[in-house]
Amino acid sequence: MTSATDLSNRLQTAIGLAQDVQQHPQAHQAFQDMLADLKTQSPETADLLAQLWQEYISSKRSSVFWEQLSEVEKNLSDRMSESHMQLKQNYLRLIQEQ
Repeated sequence: MTSATDLSNRLQTAIGLAQDVQQHPQAHQAFQDMLADLKTQSPETADLLAQLWQEYISSKRSSVFWEQLSEVEKNLSDRMSESHMQLKQNYLRLIQEQ
């Protein structure tokens, strides 16, 4: 296996770990280990890759945040719909009783 293939596989492993926010510390460690080896071969490439990694992690965290916020909004909307339906049923019962 060539060094480039090994670095690529290690980067893929770090990216795979980064898919889950809970595993970001492990992903960061895997990336740092790979980056240390890359710095000996190509310091400029390592610096660029480090910047890309930070952007990737930031975008991943942002994506998770917005997904969670969207889920909260959906749940709130569902609860409001249920409450509205309950109020409507109560109103109709009240009208029928009069």
